[in-house]
Amino acid sequence: TTSPAPTISPPPRTTITTISYLLLVLLLLLLLNTYLSPQTLPQNTGSGWYEDLLGFFRRTDVVSVTPWLAPIVWEGTFDPVLIDNIYKPMNLTIATTVFAVGKYVSFLKDFLETAEKHFMINFRVRYYVFTDRPNEVPSVNLSGGRHLTVISIPGSNRWQEISAQRMKIIHNTIETQIRKEADYIFCLDVDSKFHFRWGAESLGRLVSVIHPGYYDTTRNNFPYERRPASKAFMSMDQGDYYYGGAVIGGLVEDVYILTKECQKRFEEDAKNSIEAAWQEESHLNRYLYYNKPSKVLSPEYLWQDFKARTKKVKVIRFSGVIKNYAAVRPNV
Repeated sequence: TTSPAPTISPPPRTTITTISYLLLVLLLLLLLNTYLSPQTLPQNTGSGWYEDLLGFFRRTDVVSVTPWLAPIVWEGTFDPVLIDNIYKPMNLTIATTVFAVGKYVSFLKDFLETAEKHFMINFRVRYYVFTDRPNEVPSVNLSGGRHLTVISIPGSNRWQEISAQRMKIIHNTIETQIRKEADYIFCLDVDSKFHFRWGAESLGRLVSVIHPGYYDTTRNNFPYERRPASKAFMSMDQGDYYYGGAVIGGLVEDVYILTKECQKRFEEDAKNSIEAAWQEESHLNRYLYYNKPSKVLSPEYLWQDFKARTKKVKVIRFSGVIKNYAAVRPNV
């Protein structure tokens, strides 16, 4: 007779758990090894997400990572010293665009003065001011390595038209000038002030900001363009976050592509006599749904002065000022 084969007992459950844990640690180490070299950042990801890996779970009261694993930057989810030490050796230049058209030029002084206190300190910065009143651009003392360029553009009798032309003007200026002078770009609203550090933690391949009015609500309440005839159309089952149009950022070439596509869709709507619900912001939200940002900034980076600070928003870095729209807009 043949003796029965020996019985092989399965490994204990604790052994399987230990092996799985070790494999997970090994995977994280491989990821860190792949992305931790600062020299590869702009070419490979531009997101800087790895420096936030350990920071994701420092805050348990907010969501600090998107479903596609991009970091959502909140106070307490990053180490400013570590991030500065990673980015400063890269010798980067950050472009910053603002539109100071009509009476909005009155906001420019505060914007620039507070930027010099809080925005990308110890980095090279190039401000590009688009205005129809170049003679009213204020004189502001800039730190070393920081420059201001004034670019004249036409005025308008409708603020919606100014908003509509923003993407086109930024796109054209990137093509003719900015791509030769900067690595990253942030397109910001001039009627705002900086109040706290805005640094390298915000740099990424494609960067968006969660709108302060919709960061704590459900998707059904987002003011997307809902008309199917519009090129900005978003159905009720689409959308991740509602992004504010007052902050657009990323590598210069990625923002170049974004502005080109948004302007194209805006012009297609115009041919059909359609104006999206929130002009370029509506087109921006559609673009970012299909082209996910590599880094998302929390509402700390786009607050509104009339809103009270909440428990989740521990610091306010950049905030829109309170204003009388009837006094500064050509039409309301």
